[in-house]
Amino acid sequence: MDTNRSAHRRHAMTIGELSRRTGVPVKALREYTDSGLIYTLGRSPSNYRLYDTDALWCVGFIGELRGLGVTVAEIRELTTAYVDSPDGPVGSHLAELLHRSRERVRQRIAAQEQILDRIEKFEAEHQQHLAEDDLCWAGDPRGCEAQA
Repeated sequence: MDTNRSAHRRHAMTIGELSRRTGVPVKALREYTDSGLIYTLGRSPSNYRLYDTDALWCVGFIGELRGLGVTVAEIRELTTAYVDSPDGPVGSHLAELLHRSRERVRQRIAAQEQILDRIEKFEAEHQQHLAEDDLCWAGDPRGCEAQA
């Protein structure tokens, strides 16, 4: 009798329990499992996916990386690099992924700053209309100018 295996089974969690314990939706956990980011112990007699406590760490780490803006595809890239070469430079690979994430964030910030600039320009150009609650803008095809 394999006591280590039965001890492992005692700590097995269904995907629902893993979801409750991590706060991650079942759909996301299935995606992580199907893409190889989380390993299962197999299936229960009722055909539920079973996970051990290592999955808690994996889900937490995935969440931390996602919180840093690393995409799921990039996390897969990182895990593939680790699996293919466990003694390889995973840290430098993660540093590159963080650099990519930082650049994406900077691009989004720049785009949002452009929107802020357009808002300020619009407000400056239409200051009088905004102050008077006048919603008739010059060139309005409804003929607001004729109503004035």
